[in-house]
Amino acid sequence: MFAVTERPVKASPRRGLGLLLASTGVSVTGDGMLLAAAPLMAAALSRNPLAVASVSAAGYAAWLLVGLPAGALVDRWNRRSVMVASDLGRAAVLLAFVLLVVSDNATIAGLAVAVFFVGVGSCFFDPAAQAVIPMIVGRDKERLSQANGWLWAIDTFGRSLAGPPAGAAAFAASPVLPFGLDAGSFLLSAALVSRLPAPPAKPAIQHAPMLRSIKAGMAHLVRHPELRTVTLGMASYNLGYNIAFATLVLYAQDVLNLGTVGFGLLIAAGALGGIAGGWLAPRIAARLSARSAYAVTLGVQAAAWLAVLLAANPWITAAALLFVGIASTTGSVVGGSTRQLHTPDEMLGRVVSSTRLFGIGSAALGSVLGGVVADAGGLAAPFIAAAGLLALASLAFVALRPTP
Repeated sequence: MFAVTERPVKASPRRGLGLLLASTGVSVTGDGMLLAAAPLMAAALSRNPLAVASVSAAGYAAWLLVGLPAGALVDRWNRRSVMVASDLGRAAVLLAFVLLVVSDNATIAGLAVAVFFVGVGSCFFDPAAQAVIPMIVGRDKERLSQANGWLWAIDTFGRSLAGPPAGAAAFAASPVLPFGLDAGSFLLSAALVSRLPAPPAKPAIQHAPMLRSIKAGMAHLVRHPELRTVTLGMASYNLGYNIAFATLVLYAQDVLNLGTVGFGLLIAAGALGGIAGGWLAPRIAARLSARSAYAVTLGVQAAAWLAVLLAANPWITAAALLFVGIASTTGSVVGGSTRQLHTPDEMLGRVVSSTRLFGIGSAALGSVLGGVVADAGGLAAPFIAAAGLLALASLAFVALRPTP
């Protein structure tokens, strides 16, 4: 009764995907700049650790508070329009914060609010972008895997490799510069997205109440075995990763004797692995089921953290993080393609948001657990905990009964 179907648009898939990838590349590079600039600005505004931490927490809070209703609204609205409006809204928020900085009225609370609302924009943009991909390239598994591989490779390059150092350098030149550049990236992204092929107009229907609509999306995820598999796989991966990563900077400084530049190079190694994963993941996805793919990626991450611990060597740590990056992108591509294959268009936004809720929740939990474990058992303890948890999760996926 309440189903709404968006059929693939009749336009060049190559052109549509090219525009989507270009907008992604521009906006995620701006996001990467913000990832570096926001904590630097927070430290300049306050030396209170809790106040500085609140800025990072604001981004998580947006997904936890707004993610599910945003996904439901994405399924009701024109997805191209949602993406354009999200970009324009995020640009407006950042330009408003630039005005606060220029007028010497910026505060830590104002920065946290800006980061929160940029996160809210992502809650709308990201599910809409994921839902647009099958409309552009169709629902062929190979094409979806290829498109998602390119998307995640570009995302990793901009968000983790190019954006953060550019953001730090821009902040050093002028505190307002990275925020202004990020706003500009959203404006350019909006211009590119607005040129995507227009989807068919949605028929005027009476929608289910918001809460019932959210429950329907969550129920579809829980009932479908393939969607359950990729959701549990992503949650397990994020939990283990963040347990180990939470105190990696301290391990790099105190055990590996690396400075700021050395730690940055370790992060760059992980990002390079993520980019390589964008090329490898479609080939892996073509040969393995989602269950098998997550068994492999979880096992690779477990072995990587164990290697970091046993070797205590910067070069081996960089190589291990390279493989972690490959595994991370592979899991993201397999998960995204599986959701797009097994979810009706009319609820794809809700399913993506529901999955993100589990993924971000497990990441936040892992960060907290990593700090607690390191405080109780020393800097080696998080690697032991992460490797053990990930190895058990990998074995559990091996033991899962294949879905028909």
